[in-house]
Amino acid sequence: MIDLHLHLDGSLLPSDLKKLARLSSFPLPTEEDEALFSLLSAKGARSLNEYLDRFVLPVSVMQSGEAVSLAVTLLANRLRDMGYEYAEIRFAPLLHTKKGASIEKIAESAVEGMRRSSLPMGLIFCCMRGQERKLNERTVELAAEFKSKGVVGVDLAGAEALYPTESYKEIFDLARRFSLNITIHAGEAAGSDSVRAALDFGAKRIGHGVRLAEDEALQARVKRDGVTIEVCLTSNLQTGAVRNLSEHPVRRFLEQGIPCALCSDNMVVSDTDVSREWSRLSSSFGFGEDVRTRLEENARRASFSSFARRSL
Repeated sequence: MIDLHLHLDGSLLPSDLKKLARLSSFPLPTEEDEALFSLLSAKGARSLNEYLDRFVLPVSVMQSGEAVSLAVTLLANRLRDMGYEYAEIRFAPLLHTKKGASIEKIAESAVEGMRRSSLPMGLIFCCMRGQERKLNERTVELAAEFKSKGVVGVDLAGAEALYPTESYKEIFDLARRFSLNITIHAGEAAGSDSVRAALDFGAKRIGHGVRLAEDEALQARVKRDGVTIEVCLTSNLQTGAVRNLSEHPVRRFLEQGIPCALCSDNMVVSDTDVSREWSRLSSSFGFGEDVRTRLEENARRASFSSFARRSL
């Protein structure tokens, strides 16, 4: 299995949270796994903003370099034990500096956590909507500094409807100057114009991209340019991007030859993984193993590391 769209803070188990809380001397609201899981789970969320509320607790226990490093290692080792061949784990270093750690220390610690795992993987540094421009610029600069050490790209995440993608042109102009791989959350809580802006900024992949279905000309552009859609079925339901799986445009995208890769988004917040995402996709649309193979090949081709592409 390969996962190209996987958030660190949305994929920590209750047991991980307890280890990180002890390391950080952070008082958890409960020590019960079931109760902690209910605080993390997006079950019952009705919008992207409600979905994003589930990240407050995991981010709170990762406010030091040591905690971030351990979190990366714990997640990577769990993916390895689950049979994953490769993963790209993303997070926003700037969100982990509230207790005085520098953004540089957080970035370096994440890279160190990756090195301690035997899972082949890459890190994606997220810029955040609504954050100061200088912090997002520093995130891009750090991605460039650690480019040779396992950081494979940059992203833009956060409340898409409140902070339009179009407002972040300068950030991705900088990313292109550093020749960084770009993926952008777009077309999830905002319309097809958000996807268009992401493409204009040089995105090689689009996170979610559900609203791409509204614009046939834009779909043709995505197909022509070979831009891959990171499809996250379960979270699209939880954020209200689609009302039910039968309405998800993934079938249309595949029929049109638009590259799609099946991803989990947040393993704990959405209570899923790539295998379970495939089961939902297959049962909803009647897809067979040929489609699964196609999705896996798309993921390999779209990966930002040469490791995953070697077996093609």
